[in-house]
Amino acid sequence: MTIRSIVPKELDYYYSNWQMSPGLACGDFIYMTGFTGSDRNGDVPADPETQFRSAFRKIGLVLAEAGLTYNSLVEMTSYHVGLRDHLELFKKVRSEFVVEPYPAWTAIEVAGFVAEKAVVEIKAVARRQSHSW
Repeated sequence: MTIRSIVPKELDYYYSNWQMSPGLACGDFIYMTGFTGSDRNGDVPADPETQFRSAFRKIGLVLAEAGLTYNSLVEMTSYHVGLRDHLELFKKVRSEFVVEPYPAWTAIEVAGFVAEKAVVEIKAVARRQSHSW
């Protein structure tokens, strides 16, 4: 089985600075690293909604680089600082990106992230081919 890094130009700093792939194609699946709402300099917007949109946009960049869309997502795990404080807002933003069939989703409360002001990190798995049941 061939394993290939998926590195959109805008996210190349993950590969070069952190030595990790924004996405990794393995068989029919694309495994994505966890994305926060920080920019390439590590700056994090104060507004949680802006952070959520930025993290989902990064997922979209990896999907697009792999020739996929959000409807290819099969699993998502979101890690939150202050989960109960912004869960409804997160669900609202998430609904703008995630489409049917909805991926499996787990939301987990955490103490913090590398980017100090980050309130969310999202990792996801996508499937390249649809399965007919």
